[in-house]
Amino acid sequence: MANKKKPQANDTVESIDNALTRTEQFIEQNQKSLTIIVAAILAIVAIYFGYKRLYLQPKEDEASAQIFQAQYYFEQDSFRLALNGNENDLGFITIADKYGMTRTGNLANYYAGICLREMGEYEKAIDYLKKFDAGDQMVTPIAYGAIGDCYVELKKMKDAVDFYLKAAEYSKNDFISPIFYKKAGMVYEELSQYEKALEIYNIIKNDFPKSVEARDIEKDIARMNALMSR
Repeated sequence: MANKKKPQANDTVESIDNALTRTEQFIEQNQKSLTIIVAAILAIVAIYFGYKRLYLQPKEDEASAQIFQAQYYFEQDSFRLALNGNENDLGFITIADKYGMTRTGNLANYYAGICLREMGEYEKAIDYLKKFDAGDQMVTPIAYGAIGDCYVELKKMKDAVDFYLKAAEYSKNDFISPIFYKKAGMVYEELSQYEKALEIYNIIKNDFPKSVEARDIEKDIARMNALMSR
């Protein structure tokens, strides 16, 4: 077999030089286009940071100041006042609509949904709760669970169980997850889907044994087994 010729150092240097020359030629030939592209990128970056600093942050500050009174009314269970506000204070609906691009405006969607749920306006509550997107490990599953509650009130049980499971599994923990697993199990019972209810109750028993919901879960498991054996 013939020996392969090893590349010489001079050949390597020449190849690098040729590559550099081609790069220089490309830059030279496309200098105008590259300049426009770089300028456009810099302009976009400048606009983004200008938008955040000069527009979005002041709006965030305004929204934070406005939501304070609505939260107070909410804590007092004055849900209609918290939702709609009065001549002096904005309610959650106006804050959500006016400052929707801010974190506070997004949070107002959650509050508005809870107020509407408490007032029995379940369809509207679902609309606002679905607009809410916090990505928070605690608030987001509670919002999902609230949507599930609204669907139960509307007798849409399949939708309810879907959102209860989303709430339970969004960020599994010993406090929130068993609450919504238990609600999901109860809905499965309502739908006469006893095997699925049993599966959910066993999750509570095995995965969350220290939770409040696990204290009487053996009774639920026994009831499901009895119903399935008929």
